[in-house]
Amino acid sequence: MGQRTYSSEFKLQVVLEALQSDGTDVEVARAYDVHPVTLSGWKTKLKENGSKAFGGSDELKEKKEKIANPERMLGRKEVEIAMLKNFLGES
Repeated sequence: MGQRTYSSEFKLQVVLEALQSDGTDVEVARAYDVHPVTLSGWKTKLKENGSKAFGGSDELKEKKEKIANPERMLGRKEVEIAMLKNFLGES
């Protein structure tokens, strides 16, 4: 069986649940189908690295690029619309 990979959002959700829950880490891990040792490691990572624990700068850069591309396309379309309105004499 291969090693499972989890998104940074999922890891943060599970760790926050464990920190806020009245239950034990084992119970939270079982509820999310995660090994308790894995959850313990995530908690340690969050304590040591804060906000950078689960999403490195590469992941953040990738997400920013995904947002920037549609924003650039939208900006070009807005310019084209403005030019066409100007050409047609509309304001």
